[in-house]
Amino acid sequence: MIDAGSSPRPLVATCSRGLEEVLADELRALGAADVAPGRGVVGFSGGLEAVYSANLRLRTAARVVVPLASGRVADRDQLYGLASTVPWQDMLVRGQTIAVEVAGRSPAFANTVFAAQVVKDAVVDRVRDRQGWRPSVDRGAPDLAIHLHLSDRLTAIGLDSTGEVLAHRGYRPRGGPAPLSESLAAGVLLLAGYDGTEPLLDPLCGTGTIAVEAALIATRTAPGVRRRFACERWTGHDAGLLAELRRAADGERRDAPAPIVARDRDQRAVEAAVRNLEAAGMSRWVAVERRDALDLELPWGSGGLIVGNPPYGKRLGETEQLGGFYERLGDQLKQRAADATAWLLVGNRELANRIGLRAARRIPLFNGPIECRLLKYELYRGSRKPSQSS
Repeated sequence: MIDAGSSPRPLVATCSRGLEEVLADELRALGAADVAPGRGVVGFSGGLEAVYSANLRLRTAARVVVPLASGRVADRDQLYGLASTVPWQDMLVRGQTIAVEVAGRSPAFANTVFAAQVVKDAVVDRVRDRQGWRPSVDRGAPDLAIHLHLSDRLTAIGLDSTGEVLAHRGYRPRGGPAPLSESLAAGVLLLAGYDGTEPLLDPLCGTGTIAVEAALIATRTAPGVRRRFACERWTGHDAGLLAELRRAADGERRDAPAPIVARDRDQRAVEAAVRNLEAAGMSRWVAVERRDALDLELPWGSGGLIVGNPPYGKRLGETEQLGGFYERLGDQLKQRAADATAWLLVGNRELANRIGLRAARRIPLFNGPIECRLLKYELYRGSRKPSQSS
């Protein structure tokens, strides 16, 4: 078990594909050692303080995991054997509970529920054999959250220090479909170079996810400061250290130095954005307006950033219906967003082409299972030549 006296050890932060380098930069800014981006993960090293700080401060991560064992697994017996090598009895005291959460895929385990059951059996058997009691399963609030990552190459078992994914900042209820996760919205903003020092407009704000994340960045508010983590149930948890780190994060907050404006033409979306900003404690820093995205007037005149997540048109017939909207949006950007830089997360290549502007950058990202492109448009007065695509 990792505790306040533990030496630095390997750690892993998971993320959406495409955000690995942004997450690596976040970890370096935290002072993490041995930062190494992979595919949907970034490795680093540290002790309990690093685990706490990562959960409190990382904007683009999904989970922070402490690796325990890894190896090639082709069947039930091999997975059971791998899980049995971990000294689970040192991480649990009598009466504590466990749960196994599964990520990834493996041809050996088409049924991930079965894979979780195998690991659970190995944990229970080892604790029973060493300590004489059997931990129960509590999927809602386990004392020890176990992370199983399946792969056709290397299967990994670790401790999940996070619990509910870090994208859930704690300011709104979960459950309904969301067009954009908080961690992806933060990643889009960080890829756009946003640090709060220049004006920002989201002309298609929906329920305000980008606006909330922009306000959190601009005010230097740690995104996890309002919520709890799975590691707070560990036997080695140091409540005093975590409280100190929360206070330090709170002490870094500032007033937003530049305007943030969120717009949507749908009154229900506007109302939801207002509610979410208030719940996040960010309403002071964001002006929310009911206004069509095609009425693209910059409140500050010229310059600044435009960041948006336009509809993708994934349902039958929607692509053609949205084609005209994308064309008019491109026209508005060219005509009414002088000297601004626009970043649009587009999940439909055909619609992206209808914008009619040359993208200076195209960054692959994944919004859940949807492969997207974050497109950068440098908007100039007159006919200045745009930069080359990358």
